[in-house]
Amino acid sequence: QVQLVESGGGLVQAGGSLRLSCAGSGRTFSHYFVGWFRQAPGKEREFVAGISWKGSNTDYADSVKGRFTISRDNSENTVYLQMNTLKPEDTAVYYCAAGGPYYSSRTNYTPRFSRNYVYWGQGTQVTVSS
Repeated sequence: QVQLVESGGGLVQAGGSLRLSCAGSGRTFSHYFVGWFRQAPGKEREFVAGISWKGSNTDYADSVKGRFTISRDNSENTVYLQMNTLKPEDTAVYYCAAGGPYYSSRTNYTPRFSRNYVYWGQGTQVTVSS
């Protein structure tokens, strides 16, 4: 069982930056791949970024590539999403999600589909003003 808690959301002007954190519980969190998703009002939830359980592979949606960076600190059981050059269209509730665990295989696995993730956080609001 893994519990995820997001933090770091808020209101920022266009062009600004925010860093989201996803704190995971449990000793095996370091063996879970983690993804960030977002959902804007009236829109479907979409994949933003993902990182494999070993941190050896990352993946990004085209809309955020070059502006967002996902990373993890397994010693702190935390995954981060650094968001730079934010745009009003980045406004959404951001969720982190985890799947696994893996202990030796799928070291580069970073799925984009939400159905591959088992555990979800409660979400954190990010609002970018123009």
